[in-house]
Amino acid sequence: MPREKSENSPDPIARLPDEWAAEAVRLGGRPFHGTQIFRWIHARGEINPSHMTDLPAAIRGRLAQDGVGGVGSVCTVAHELRATDSTRKLLVLLGDGASVETVLIPRIVGAKSELPSPVGLANDADAAAADDDDDDALGDNASTSISVTQCISTQVGCAMGCAFCASGVAGLKRHMHAGEIVSQVLVGRARLDPGERLGNVVLMGMGEPLHNYDATARALRLITHPLGIGLSTRRVTVSTSGLVPEIARLGRDFGGQIGLAISLHAADDETRSRLLPINKKYPLAELMKGLHDYPLPRRRRITMEYTLVAGKNDTVDQAKKLIRLLRGLPVKVNLIPMNPIASSTLTPPDLSRVLAFQRALCDAGYSCFIRRRRGDDVAAACGQLAIHGAKPKIRRNC
Repeated sequence: MPREKSENSPDPIARLPDEWAAEAVRLGGRPFHGTQIFRWIHARGEINPSHMTDLPAAIRGRLAQDGVGGVGSVCTVAHELRATDSTRKLLVLLGDGASVETVLIPRIVGAKSELPSPVGLANDADAAAADDDDDDALGDNASTSISVTQCISTQVGCAMGCAFCASGVAGLKRHMHAGEIVSQVLVGRARLDPGERLGNVVLMGMGEPLHNYDATARALRLITHPLGIGLSTRRVTVSTSGLVPEIARLGRDFGGQIGLAISLHAADDETRSRLLPINKKYPLAELMKGLHDYPLPRRRRITMEYTLVAGKNDTVDQAKKLIRLLRGLPVKVNLIPMNPIASSTLTPPDLSRVLAFQRALCDAGYSCFIRRRRGDDVAAACGQLAIHGAKPKIRRNC
């Protein structure tokens, strides 16, 4: 069972270096031993204390006695599905038997993440994770290895109830702890193919990250810590359906450095409230004010995710509403033709309507790209992640 009961007393995976320093002293060691333990877990992915060979034997023994490295101390991969495009979906078991899904999405070799409009394609989820001017953040091996974006989950299920998303079909079962969120990255990194490297992490899997704010924030600090996984904040993106107070909190806590993606999906309150019930609590005027107030660094943009649903939000008139709504915001728009899910009768529009919608935004001067569908043959595409074994209930009220 996970030992983390709150973010004030985190489990071993969720401890930051200063917390490990204090723990190392409690175990009879020195503060620098805590740094060593943190590096073993997060930089090397090693959770077994007996393998932490530069630690004194007494500390290794105490760590083992405390359950570090034991059953439930890190999540495990129960099953892996590999799509024809090399996308991999991992079914991850948590310590209490609950499960979530996480996805590894390799960049298509030889393809740019953003191609010229009007037929521009976002190569995969990493189009939302970083702007193209940040390739130097990937290190010296960037040009010789394949960048992989990992899409991770933050909740078991989801409470948001978005009409086109399978994650909320069974509702919210529980929040994930920070250690569980980060463990997905550790086990995903361990399953990379030869020649691949972890390039981006996007919190776009199961759950609403900002609904589980404290655990999400701690996980972000762990994922970006230079002594551990060490991803640049520009390579980590949080996606939210629009929890306005928590968007402001994210901006304050991280200075706007963490990438922000908004699940927008409509440009008027009536349509958006049908597709995303959260809009009834935080309508568009309130959300837009929050985004205008967000402390976005220079040369950074907010990603607007817009799932196109046939007959619901896919007309050129609605594109014009979107143009007016986004005026004055530094944004790029990712259009996502809806990926079919068993719990909904909604469908994607024809390609001609997708291209017409994109053309309207491009002509108005917006960077607008069509999300390339990845992993849909193993239900790993956007909106398709779900609780394992959940029975789909057809929703027809949109």
